[in-house]
Amino acid sequence: MEYREHRYASACGRLTLFARDYGGTGKPVLMMHGLTRNSGDFEGLAQHLAGQYRLVVPDQRGRGLSDYDPVPGNYRPDTYAKDMFALLASLDIERPALIGTSMGGLMAMVMNAMAPESFPAIAFNDVGPVLDPAGLARISSYAGVGGPMANWAAAAQACAATNAEAFPDYGPADWQAWARRTCRELPDGRVEFAYDPAIAQGFADVDDTPQAEADLWPLWELLGQTPVLALRGALSDLLAPDTLVEMTRRHTGPITAVTVPGRGHAPMLDEPEAVAAITAFLADHWS
Repeated sequence: MEYREHRYASACGRLTLFARDYGGTGKPVLMMHGLTRNSGDFEGLAQHLAGQYRLVVPDQRGRGLSDYDPVPGNYRPDTYAKDMFALLASLDIERPALIGTSMGGLMAMVMNAMAPESFPAIAFNDVGPVLDPAGLARISSYAGVGGPMANWAAAAQACAATNAEAFPDYGPADWQAWARRTCRELPDGRVEFAYDPAIAQGFADVDDTPQAEADLWPLWELLGQTPVLALRGALSDLLAPDTLVEMTRRHTGPITAVTVPGRGHAPMLDEPEAVAAITAFLADHWS
């Protein structure tokens, strides 16, 4: 898919950040990736939605083609959310729908709290107000750990090692494609993950917080009447089935809950079930 490379100043004004702008005259949709990922995560979904909507897909600070932040403490959802408002302002976009995977979903909740009723429809991908400790522990075991890998084959093996349980039907070609989306080649031919290892510091602050104290339900309830799509991977270790049920119960506006079979944390959103759910959701609430 073709897109325009858009660079803009971060909310703090110190960094230059990057986003893919797929263009078009349709209504805008802002798509936000997870902790160690980047804008490449949405390539599959973009093939289904581009042309119908104006898709904007950023690399959060410290990822992909965006600048790394010299202050690791800034790697946190509220800072990312402020960057997203700077991105929208730079493109003169006022009311986009949001699609957030994992950390991107947490950002969507924060953004809604910062600017209530500014987002006409929000889709959450395998994330909610309660994060399962098992999933947090697994993510913290690999985020920011390790150095460069010997080559692309080694990178694909590393991607499979940390994600195979969540994508049990993936084969060598899938893991090679995963590596190409999430890694970059160094001048000496070695390959490294395309993110600042320091992003793990902000995540560790979340991981070390007892879930009883990290009460995100007030943020969820601030969604009010906003139409919501809540997607969960059937094998997810981060979003528990009971949490998804409670999300549905507590939301006062329209909500659709969809479980994506054969996927853990987090679905790539190119699965037929995910594509169908997102397409129908946007058609109903943002067409």
